[in-house]
Amino acid sequence: MQITFHETEEHHFPLIKEIYDWYIANSTATFHTEPVTISQLKEFIFVHHPRYKSYIIKVDAQMAGYCFLTYYKNRQAYDRTAEVTIYLKPDFCHKGLGKIALAYLEDKTAGTGIRNLVGIISGDNRGSIALFEYAGYTKCAHFRNVGEKFNKILDVVAYQKEITA
Repeated sequence: MQITFHETEEHHFPLIKEIYDWYIANSTATFHTEPVTISQLKEFIFVHHPRYKSYIIKVDAQMAGYCFLTYYKNRQAYDRTAEVTIYLKPDFCHKGLGKIALAYLEDKTAGTGIRNLVGIISGDNRGSIALFEYAGYTKCAHFRNVGEKFNKILDVVAYQKEITA
């Protein structure tokens, strides 16, 4: 299995949208409840941003998913912190790609001034929680009953890792 990462380009957005729309319709990994537009995706997934990088993930030349760093809060005081996100096509889940993508994104923080990475996760997303714990992230917040999707009240948890220069 050959895994490669490619910086996100404009032409990748329809495939990114397709993957994200699947998660909207079928999971609590995102709290969006309706499909989003490409313009909406571009509000938090950036192309060629000097700090907040985004990548498509390919396995044996086939698009398997995407991952990105984005602002934690769009305020200058938070510039040392980024939110990290990974979405894989369902056929590529549970194959170790999340671990590889997370490590790749951590490496890409070098030289950006980012010193903290935060994962914001639905409280029932056991796979993502396990991934972040495996990668050395520490649970730093637990928001109870803050979301609702599929007639289910959901918690949100946050995991944080401090990155050394």
